[in-house]
Amino acid sequence: MGPLTSQARARPAHAGFTLVEVLVVIVVIGIAAGFAVALAAPDARDMSAREARRFAGALEYAAQRAQWRSETLGVSAEQRVIRYWRRDPESGRWQLVVDDDVLRAHALPDPLDAMALAFAGRAVASNAIVPLRASGRNEPFAFALAAPGWRTVVALDPLSRVSIAGPSADTP
Repeated sequence: MGPLTSQARARPAHAGFTLVEVLVVIVVIGIAAGFAVALAAPDARDMSAREARRFAGALEYAAQRAQWRSETLGVSAEQRVIRYWRRDPESGRWQLVVDDDVLRAHALPDPLDAMALAFAGRAVASNAIVPLRASGRNEPFAFALAAPGWRTVVALDPLSRVSIAGPSADTP
């Protein structure tokens, strides 16, 4: 038994990790997870910019569709929902567009809000329906997408060109 015992004693009895090694690994994993969450979760500024681009594309499409189909369309924004409307030529009443995937009502992600700002150079009610004419000659208008601390303005000029300003810091 003598030789076996001396060989067993010669090998280190290190069979696991030390507490310090385990803590270092946990800290490294925590830091990596923090970066992953920060990069994966969009902040309000990024969300505002992304939704403004989406809204601008839908506005351009709506303006073109109004010309192609010789119809009057409209757009409105009320809190977190952007809606597109079609004016009935017989009754003159606005009807919600439900037959077009691009122009279906769109709910904005929390915490974004949308509102009409101006039409034809004048302030309008935040939930006003702004028309897009079949002639393609529209009055200029602007909508705002607002998130806590950020504001993005989406505007359409008389030739139906859409522009995006922002996101910029929203000052009270």
